[in-house]
Amino acid sequence: MKREFKVEANVGRPQVAYKETIRGTAEAEGKYIKQSGGRGQYGHVRLRAEALERGKGNEFENEIRGGVVPQEFIPAVEKGVKEGLDRGVIAGFPLVDVRIILYDGSYHEVDSSEIAFKIAASMATQEVCRRAKPVLLEPIMKVEVVTPDRFMGDVTGDLNSKRARIEQITDRLNLKVIDAKVPLSEMFGYVTKLRSNTEGRASYTMEFSHYEEVPANVAELIKEGKK
Repeated sequence: MKREFKVEANVGRPQVAYKETIRGTAEAEGKYIKQSGGRGQYGHVRLRAEALERGKGNEFENEIRGGVVPQEFIPAVEKGVKEGLDRGVIAGFPLVDVRIILYDGSYHEVDSSEIAFKIAASMATQEVCRRAKPVLLEPIMKVEVVTPDRFMGDVTGDLNSKRARIEQITDRLNLKVIDAKVPLSEMFGYVTKLRSNTEGRASYTMEFSHYEEVPANVAELIKEGKK
C-alpha cells in the first residue's frame, strides 16, 4: 500500500476471531430497579442457560406463564439477552451455541419499562453464562501441505509444534500430501517457515473447518492478550 498508493498504514498481528460458549447449565436473575424523584425503573427476570451443539447458534425461549412478565416486555428481554451474549464473560468474545430461557420474573405496574427489562436481561445473561462453565473457542483450519518426500520430517515436525492434528498423508506423483487440522492462531507466518523448511519447494492451502474448545494453557495466553 505504501509503495503503490503512497498510503501510510499501521500494520499489526492479524486478529483471530475467537468465540466463547458454555459447557453446563445454570440459572441466574437480573434486577434493574432505579428510584428517583419521578417515575422509577423496574425490571426483573430469571434466566436459565443451556449449552447447544456446536454450530447451532443462539436461541431464546420464553417460558413465562401467567403474566409475571407482561408480553409487551418480552421483546425487550430478548434484546437484552442478545446484547448480553454479544460480549463474552471470559475475554469479551461473542458467546455462541447458547440457549437462554426466560422462566420467571416480576414487574411493577407503574415503574416497569422496556429499557428496564432489557438492562435486567442483559445483566442476567452475563451472570448465568458465568455460572454455566464458560470456555473459549478458536477457529480450526483445514490445511493441505504438498511437499517433496525428503522434507517430510521437517514439515510434519513443524505442524506438530503448531498443535496440528495430522489426519492423513498420501502420495501425489513424486510428492507427499499432508492433510491436517490446525488452529488459525498457529498459522500466521506459516508460508515463510514452510519455504525455509523446504527450500521453497512446498506449498499449502488453507480453509476454515470449525470452532473447537481452546486448551486451558492457551486460553490463559488469550486472556492475557498474548495469543
